[in-house]
Amino acid sequence: MRPNPWSRSFRTATTAVLCLLSGFAPAAGQAADHAMTPFSADALVRLDRVSDPQVAPDGKSVAFVLREVDLAANKGHYGVWLLALDSPGATPRRLTDPGNQNYTSPRWSPDGRSLYVLSNRQEGRAAHTAASQVWRLAIGHPHPEPVTASPLDIASFALSPDGRRLLVGMDVYNDCNTLSCTAARLAQADQSKRTGGLHERLFVRHWDSWSNGTRSQLYAWTLEPRGQAQGEPVRVSGGLDGDVPSKPFGDDSEYSFSPDGASVYFSLRVAGQTEAWSTNFDIFVAPVDGSAAPRNLTAGNTAWDTNPRVSPDGKTLAYRAMRRAGFEADRYGILLRDLATGRTEELLPAWDRSADALQWSRDGRTLYALAEDLGQKRLYAIDVAERTVHPLTGDGTVNAYGLAGEHAIVQLESLAGPAQLYSVPLAAAGADSAGAPMQLTHANGARLAQLAMGEFEQFSFKGWNDETVYGYLIKPVGYQPGKKYPVAFIIHGGPQGSMGNDFHFRWNPQTYAGAGFAVVTIDFHGSTGYGQGFTDAISQHWGDRPLEDLQKGWAFALAKYPFLDAGRACALGASYGGYMVNWIAGNWPDPWKCLVSHDGILDTRMAYYDTEELWFDEWERGGTQYEQPEAYERFNPINHVSKWRVPMLVIQGGRDFRIPESQGIGVFTALQRRGIPSQFLHFPDENHWVLKPHNSLQWHETVEAWIKRWTAAP
Repeated sequence: MRPNPWSRSFRTATTAVLCLLSGFAPAAGQAADHAMTPFSADALVRLDRVSDPQVAPDGKSVAFVLREVDLAANKGHYGVWLLALDSPGATPRRLTDPGNQNYTSPRWSPDGRSLYVLSNRQEGRAAHTAASQVWRLAIGHPHPEPVTASPLDIASFALSPDGRRLLVGMDVYNDCNTLSCTAARLAQADQSKRTGGLHERLFVRHWDSWSNGTRSQLYAWTLEPRGQAQGEPVRVSGGLDGDVPSKPFGDDSEYSFSPDGASVYFSLRVAGQTEAWSTNFDIFVAPVDGSAAPRNLTAGNTAWDTNPRVSPDGKTLAYRAMRRAGFEADRYGILLRDLATGRTEELLPAWDRSADALQWSRDGRTLYALAEDLGQKRLYAIDVAERTVHPLTGDGTVNAYGLAGEHAIVQLESLAGPAQLYSVPLAAAGADSAGAPMQLTHANGARLAQLAMGEFEQFSFKGWNDETVYGYLIKPVGYQPGKKYPVAFIIHGGPQGSMGNDFHFRWNPQTYAGAGFAVVTIDFHGSTGYGQGFTDAISQHWGDRPLEDLQKGWAFALAKYPFLDAGRACALGASYGGYMVNWIAGNWPDPWKCLVSHDGILDTRMAYYDTEELWFDEWERGGTQYEQPEAYERFNPINHVSKWRVPMLVIQGGRDFRIPESQGIGVFTALQRRGIPSQFLHFPDENHWVLKPHNSLQWHETVEAWIKRWTAAP
């Protein structure tokens, strides 16, 4: 493990990060103040959330989004805030109206005088416009001005470098030549008394929505001098049979302008009949005026290509690319393409990390990227000429960043607290250590100052194949030496994911620590951030290699931390974690007093046929179910139901099309039929995640009551 200057002893590290993230920390060595309130699910759902930092062109200010929860309305409200970077100690100021109007995606005009945002604002809108439109916030002007008046919702957008063009993503019928044509057909469908949907290919539903036949396409408007879009926009993506941005989570990172604003680069998977089992996204280039059809630049790579970014001199295209078709968790390498010759090479072929969120420096000498690394997610600087990479941040998780002169503005969080904005010196690139961050925002500072969190540390042990595996231990709030504590053993999803040093708003270990539990998490083989070979190890091995890691990690934690009560422990997980809980029920039940399975697979055979993204199962099992039936039987939880005996809480979302509700109902049916104590918590309006504030509270309260019931002291 590379030495990290941010690492300290158990208590000191936790104290330092908590101080950074919330403006509060107890004195080193101090136990939780009993006058403080233990962190809880109620505290979690009430926290404001900082995101999407966007640095002004002159580097003197940063705009960001703040989500504030409205429990009465059972949703969050989003606003845009501005913070001066050239005034030490400055506090953020709100740029947008509070209340029911949401403002997201702030993007600066090239002159730095305005911010463009997405909003559902009603005032000043033309009567025929859809809910989500682009608005302009002139800095210093109190009222937003409408930019677009589209009859269709705008999902994302980008401004050209000269500020004269606006590129937007909208869902349209590809055979419609105008936006009003799509709007009319959608309105007709809504008003029709016929509710049947006729489909001719897969992806009839995806994530949590049924297909209505539309495609997300890129359109470009020319902006008038005052910033308004006029007339009908030009379709830049040419009506390709695919979605840009991609669905369901694509955004403006999947497209960008050339420096001269004449061309648009974007990532798209041509669909056809193979969409449900293909990961073949390609980079296309098209003129912004729609005068020519898009041209495929990466047709030679049948795996995933995305995140196109052209160098400031317009000569080099940087993008991220996978190598193996059909594998969504392959390593993203950074590719450089000479736009004059077409010659393409990988920038850092020996760097065994998966890159994300590429940005060029203004001089084009450095590429910046995010990457997971040993339970953290760091910002890296890559010297393009020297082919070297250096971390700019240490422990914690950076999910977004912007560049401001000699500093990066990063959105940083950890197990100790939610995201804040920090300034990190770029001069740290090339040095032996990451730069010291300076906290800029203090959202939730007053709330967090009254909340006690559990101290945490990372540990490692020898897992499957005698390879190093990492995990985290979070102490219960109010920990007292010599006392034994019940344990929540949390198993992450993915499975190519990580239970790392971040602040999760669904599976947050601190809610369990606040409830009096010690928490143990293991980044088993298959987890991300430890090298691609480590990630690859789980494919076709869902039930053996990660299970061995979990077993050895549990044994290691019990030996290292004597305050863990081995006789009062429950295992919990969602998605792959839910599958593993179902697998554990029949293959490793002995340590557990109870289990919690959220959106977990019961039958891997049927899971192939009732999910939507077929490439996932085909890669993970080594083929289709009808070609490789034995692979689907090898680690199938349904084959071990006869050995189930541990009480289990089953949770399922009714709009989860990744793992449909029949799987969860099947788990509950098996438990009830066998007479095993069990409960079934069903959310008809939630997908693979639980997102609504009151549903989140119910979820946490139900889980906490279940594990307390079975781990109560005798």
